[in-house]
Amino acid sequence: MRKVIPSPVIAIAAEIMSHRETHASMDNLFMYAGAPGAPPEGSKKVKAQEWLRRANTDGSVQPLKVLGRLIEGYMEEPPPEDNPFDDTTEDTPSPTQTQDQEKLTKILGRCELQYVRGGSIVGALGIPSRTLEEFVRERDIAALEHEFNRALENVDKDPREAISAASNILETLCKVYIEEQGLEMPARQDLKPVWNVVRKDLGFDPGRVEDQDLQTILTGLFALVDGIGALRTHASSAHGAGKKSYKIESRHSRLAVHSAHTVALFVLESWERKKK
Repeated sequence: MRKVIPSPVIAIAAEIMSHRETHASMDNLFMYAGAPGAPPEGSKKVKAQEWLRRANTDGSVQPLKVLGRLIEGYMEEPPPEDNPFDDTTEDTPSPTQTQDQEKLTKILGRCELQYVRGGSIVGALGIPSRTLEEFVRERDIAALEHEFNRALENVDKDPREAISAASNILETLCKVYIEEQGLEMPARQDLKPVWNVVRKDLGFDPGRVEDQDLQTILTGLFALVDGIGALRTHASSAHGAGKKSYKIESRHSRLAVHSAHTVALFVLESWERKKK
Protein backbone atom coordinates (compact mmCIF):
# COMPACT_ATOMS: atom_id res chain seq x y z
CA MET A 1 0.00 0.00 0.00
CA ARG A 2 1.35 3.42 -1.04
CA LYS A 3 1.58 5.76 1.95
CA VAL A 4 2.17 9.50 1.68
CA ILE A 5 4.33 11.74 3.86
CA PRO A 6 2.14 13.44 6.50
CA SER A 7 2.04 17.24 6.36
CA PRO A 8 3.55 17.71 9.87
CA VAL A 9 6.52 15.56 8.83
CA ILE A 10 6.95 17.60 5.65
CA ALA A 11 7.04 20.80 7.72
CA ILE A 12 9.72 19.57 10.15
CA ALA A 13 11.85 17.86 7.48
CA ALA A 14 11.77 20.98 5.28
CA GLU A 15 12.72 23.18 8.22
CA ILE A 16 15.72 20.98 9.09
CA MET A 17 16.91 20.74 5.50
CA SER A 18 16.62 24.50 4.98
CA HIS A 19 18.99 25.08 7.92
CA ARG A 20 21.48 22.36 7.05
CA GLU A 21 21.65 22.39 3.26
CA THR A 22 22.64 24.86 0.56
CA HIS A 23 20.51 25.03 -2.58
CA ALA A 24 23.08 22.89 -4.40
CA SER A 25 23.39 20.26 -1.66
CA MET A 26 19.60 20.11 -1.29
CA ASP A 27 19.22 19.47 -5.02
CA ASN A 28 21.78 16.67 -4.80
CA LEU A 29 20.08 15.20 -1.74
CA PHE A 30 16.63 15.08 -3.38
CA MET A 31 18.08 13.59 -6.57
CA TYR A 32 19.85 10.90 -4.51
CA ALA A 33 16.55 10.14 -2.77
CA GLY A 34 14.76 9.64 -6.09
CA ALA A 35 12.41 12.62 -5.72
CA PRO A 36 10.52 13.32 -8.97
CA GLY A 37 11.01 16.29 -11.27
CA ALA A 38 13.32 19.27 -11.43
CA PRO A 39 14.13 21.43 -8.38
CA PRO A 40 11.20 23.73 -7.50
CA GLU A 41 11.66 27.50 -7.32
CA GLY A 42 11.72 29.49 -4.09
CA SER A 43 13.61 29.59 -0.82
CA LYS A 44 15.24 26.44 0.55
CA LYS A 45 12.32 25.75 2.88
CA VAL A 46 9.72 26.34 0.16
CA LYS A 47 11.73 24.19 -2.25
CA ALA A 48 11.93 21.28 0.21
CA GLN A 49 8.21 21.46 1.07
CA GLU A 50 7.18 21.56 -2.59
CA TRP A 51 9.46 18.66 -3.53
CA LEU A 52 8.14 16.51 -0.67
CA ARG A 53 4.53 17.28 -1.63
CA ARG A 54 5.36 16.39 -5.23
CA ALA A 55 6.64 12.99 -4.04
CA ASN A 56 3.21 12.45 -2.47
CA THR A 57 1.31 13.22 -5.68
CA ASP A 58 3.65 11.61 -8.22
CA GLY A 59 2.59 7.98 -8.63
CA SER A 60 6.01 6.89 -9.92
CA VAL A 61 7.68 6.98 -6.49
CA GLN A 62 7.05 5.68 -2.98
CA PRO A 63 6.93 8.83 -0.80
CA LEU A 64 8.15 7.17 2.43
CA LYS A 65 11.13 5.63 0.61
CA VAL A 66 12.07 9.10 -0.65
CA LEU A 67 11.70 10.52 2.86
CA GLY A 68 13.82 7.73 4.39
CA ARG A 69 16.70 8.47 2.06
CA LEU A 70 16.38 12.21 2.61
CA ILE A 71 16.71 12.00 6.38
CA GLU A 72 19.10 9.03 6.52
CA GLY A 73 22.16 11.24 6.96
CA TYR A 74 20.52 13.24 9.73
CA MET A 75 19.16 10.20 11.59
CA GLU A 76 22.40 8.22 11.53
CA GLU A 77 24.94 10.86 12.47
CA PRO A 78 26.52 10.12 15.87
CA PRO A 79 25.25 11.96 18.96
CA PRO A 80 27.35 14.87 20.22
CA GLU A 81 30.36 13.95 22.34
CA ASP A 82 30.74 15.13 25.91
CA ASN A 83 32.40 18.50 26.26
CA PRO A 84 35.39 18.21 28.66
CA PHE A 85 34.82 21.84 29.73
CA ASP A 86 31.14 21.34 30.45
CA ASP A 87 30.38 22.01 34.13
CA THR A 88 27.27 19.79 34.31
CA THR A 89 27.30 17.09 36.95
CA GLU A 90 28.38 13.52 36.31
CA ASP A 91 24.81 12.39 36.97
CA THR A 92 23.60 14.26 33.87
CA PRO A 93 23.09 11.66 31.12
CA SER A 94 24.95 12.10 27.85
CA PRO A 95 22.75 12.94 24.84
CA THR A 96 21.77 9.95 22.75
CA GLN A 97 20.37 11.97 19.83
CA THR A 98 21.05 15.24 18.09
CA GLN A 99 18.38 17.93 18.23
CA ASP A 100 17.36 17.21 14.63
CA GLN A 101 17.06 13.49 15.37
CA GLU A 102 14.83 14.26 18.34
CA LYS A 103 12.59 16.50 16.23
CA LEU A 104 12.27 13.93 13.45
CA THR A 105 11.74 11.00 15.83
CA LYS A 106 9.04 12.92 17.71
CA ILE A 107 7.09 14.05 14.64
CA LEU A 108 7.32 10.61 13.01
CA GLY A 109 6.02 9.04 16.22
CA ARG A 110 3.08 11.45 16.32
CA CYS A 111 2.20 10.32 12.79
CA GLU A 112 2.58 6.61 13.76
CA LEU A 113 5.79 6.21 11.81
CA GLN A 114 9.38 5.48 12.75
CA TYR A 115 12.80 5.55 11.14
CA VAL A 116 14.66 2.23 10.76
CA ARG A 117 18.42 2.26 10.31
CA GLY A 118 19.37 2.06 6.64
CA GLY A 119 17.02 4.74 5.34
CA SER A 120 13.58 3.13 5.83
CA ILE A 121 10.38 4.59 7.27
CA VAL A 122 7.91 2.05 8.69
CA GLY A 123 4.70 2.11 10.68
CA ALA A 124 5.56 2.59 14.34
CA LEU A 125 2.47 0.71 15.50
CA GLY A 126 2.92 -2.07 12.98
CA ILE A 127 6.14 -3.48 14.38
CA PRO A 128 5.12 -4.26 17.98
CA SER A 129 1.63 -5.43 17.00
CA ARG A 130 2.79 -8.07 14.52
CA THR A 131 4.79 -11.22 15.06
CA LEU A 132 7.94 -12.24 13.25
CA GLU A 133 5.91 -14.91 11.45
CA GLU A 134 3.64 -12.18 10.07
CA PHE A 135 6.62 -10.18 8.83
CA VAL A 136 7.82 -13.21 6.89
CA ARG A 137 4.39 -14.09 5.53
CA GLU A 138 3.94 -10.53 4.30
CA ARG A 139 7.55 -10.40 3.02
CA ASP A 140 7.92 -7.14 4.98
CA ILE A 141 11.62 -6.58 4.38
CA ALA A 142 11.71 -3.29 6.32
CA ALA A 143 10.21 -4.98 9.37
CA LEU A 144 12.65 -7.90 9.10
CA GLU A 145 15.48 -5.37 8.90
CA HIS A 146 14.11 -3.95 12.13
CA GLU A 147 14.28 -7.39 13.76
CA PHE A 148 17.92 -7.75 12.72
CA ASN A 149 18.61 -4.24 14.04
CA ARG A 150 17.12 -5.32 17.36
CA ALA A 151 19.51 -8.26 17.37
CA LEU A 152 22.41 -5.91 16.63
CA GLU A 153 21.39 -3.72 19.57
CA ASN A 154 22.36 -6.62 21.85
CA VAL A 155 25.73 -7.26 20.21
CA ASP A 156 27.63 -5.18 22.75
CA LYS A 157 25.20 -5.43 25.68
CA ASP A 158 24.52 -9.17 25.46
CA PRO A 159 26.36 -11.01 22.65
CA ARG A 160 24.79 -14.37 23.57
CA GLU A 161 21.29 -12.91 23.27
CA ALA A 162 22.16 -11.45 19.85
CA ILE A 163 23.28 -14.87 18.62
CA SER A 164 20.06 -16.44 19.88
CA ALA A 165 18.00 -13.77 18.09
CA ALA A 166 19.85 -14.29 14.80
CA SER A 167 19.18 -18.03 14.89
CA ASN A 168 15.54 -17.53 15.88
CA ILE A 169 14.92 -15.25 12.88
CA LEU A 170 16.28 -17.89 10.49
CA GLU A 171 14.28 -20.66 12.19
CA THR A 172 11.09 -18.62 11.87
CA LEU A 173 11.75 -17.88 8.21
CA CYS A 174 12.32 -21.57 7.44
CA LYS A 175 9.23 -22.74 9.36
CA VAL A 176 6.96 -20.25 7.60
CA TYR A 177 8.39 -21.31 4.24
CA ILE A 178 7.72 -24.99 5.00
CA GLU A 179 4.14 -24.27 6.08
CA GLU A 180 3.30 -22.02 3.13
CA GLN A 181 4.86 -24.40 0.60
CA GLY A 182 2.98 -27.37 2.09
CA LEU A 183 6.17 -29.27 2.88
CA GLU A 184 6.62 -31.84 5.62
CA MET A 185 7.88 -30.34 8.85
CA PRO A 186 10.84 -32.31 10.26
CA ALA A 187 10.49 -34.02 13.64
CA ARG A 188 13.19 -31.79 15.10
CA GLN A 189 12.40 -28.16 14.46
CA ASP A 190 15.62 -26.40 15.35
CA LEU A 191 17.56 -24.53 12.70
CA LYS A 192 19.53 -27.21 10.87
CA PRO A 193 16.63 -29.63 10.10
CA VAL A 194 14.22 -26.90 8.93
CA TRP A 195 16.98 -25.25 6.89
CA ASN A 196 17.73 -28.55 5.12
CA VAL A 197 14.06 -28.78 4.02
CA VAL A 198 14.07 -25.21 2.72
CA ARG A 199 17.36 -25.37 0.86
CA LYS A 200 16.36 -28.59 -0.92
CA ASP A 201 13.02 -27.15 -1.99
CA LEU A 202 14.64 -23.95 -3.28
CA GLY A 203 17.29 -25.94 -5.15
CA PHE A 204 20.28 -24.69 -3.18
CA ASP A 205 22.51 -27.51 -4.42
CA PRO A 206 26.11 -26.59 -5.31
CA GLY A 207 26.26 -29.67 -7.54
CA ARG A 208 23.57 -28.18 -9.81
CA VAL A 209 25.40 -24.87 -10.28
CA GLU A 210 27.85 -24.75 -13.18
CA ASP A 211 29.74 -21.66 -12.03
CA GLN A 212 32.47 -22.82 -9.66
CA ASP A 213 32.53 -19.48 -7.84
CA LEU A 214 28.80 -19.72 -7.10
CA GLN A 215 29.32 -23.30 -5.93
CA THR A 216 31.87 -22.02 -3.42
CA ILE A 217 29.50 -19.30 -2.18
CA LEU A 218 26.58 -21.74 -1.78
CA THR A 219 28.77 -24.17 0.11
CA GLY A 220 29.81 -21.33 2.38
CA LEU A 221 26.13 -20.42 2.88
CA PHE A 222 25.43 -23.91 4.25
CA ALA A 223 28.39 -23.59 6.60
CA LEU A 224 27.08 -20.23 7.84
CA VAL A 225 23.70 -21.69 8.80
CA ASP A 226 25.30 -24.71 10.48
CA GLY A 227 27.62 -22.41 12.40
CA ILE A 228 24.85 -20.07 13.54
CA GLY A 229 22.71 -22.96 14.73
CA ALA A 230 25.61 -24.65 16.51
CA LEU A 231 26.72 -21.41 18.16
CA ARG A 232 23.19 -20.81 19.42
CA THR A 233 23.11 -24.32 20.91
CA HIS A 234 26.53 -24.15 22.54
CA ALA A 235 27.07 -20.51 23.43
CA SER A 236 23.90 -18.42 23.25
CA SER A 237 21.50 -17.38 25.99
CA ALA A 238 19.01 -20.00 24.78
CA HIS A 239 20.81 -22.89 26.49
CA GLY A 240 22.67 -23.41 29.73
CA ALA A 241 26.44 -23.53 29.70
CA GLY A 242 28.00 -26.94 29.18
CA LYS A 243 31.41 -28.29 30.10
CA LYS A 244 33.07 -26.22 27.39
CA SER A 245 33.08 -22.46 28.01
CA TYR A 246 32.71 -20.20 24.97
CA LYS A 247 34.32 -16.78 25.22
CA ILE A 248 31.80 -14.93 23.07
CA GLU A 249 32.75 -11.37 22.16
CA SER A 250 30.81 -8.66 20.37
CA ARG A 251 32.67 -9.30 17.12
CA HIS A 252 31.50 -12.93 17.18
CA SER A 253 27.84 -12.08 17.71
CA ARG A 254 28.02 -9.29 15.12
CA LEU A 255 29.38 -11.80 12.60
CA ALA A 256 26.51 -14.19 13.40
CA VAL A 257 23.81 -11.52 13.02
CA HIS A 258 25.20 -10.17 9.74
CA SER A 259 25.58 -13.70 8.38
CA ALA A 260 21.97 -14.54 9.30
CA HIS A 261 20.82 -11.35 7.60
CA THR A 262 22.59 -12.36 4.37
CA VAL A 263 21.05 -15.85 4.44
CA ALA A 264 17.55 -14.52 5.17
CA LEU A 265 17.57 -12.06 2.27
CA PHE A 266 18.87 -14.71 -0.14
CA VAL A 267 16.08 -17.10 0.91
CA LEU A 268 13.40 -14.42 0.52
CA GLU A 269 14.66 -13.34 -2.91
CA SER A 270 14.89 -16.97 -4.07
CA TRP A 271 11.37 -17.60 -2.72
CA GLU A 272 9.99 -14.66 -4.75
CA ARG A 273 11.81 -15.88 -7.87
CA LYS A 274 10.36 -19.36 -7.44
CA LYS A 275 6.84 -17.94 -7.16
CA LYS A 276 7.28 -15.99 -10.41
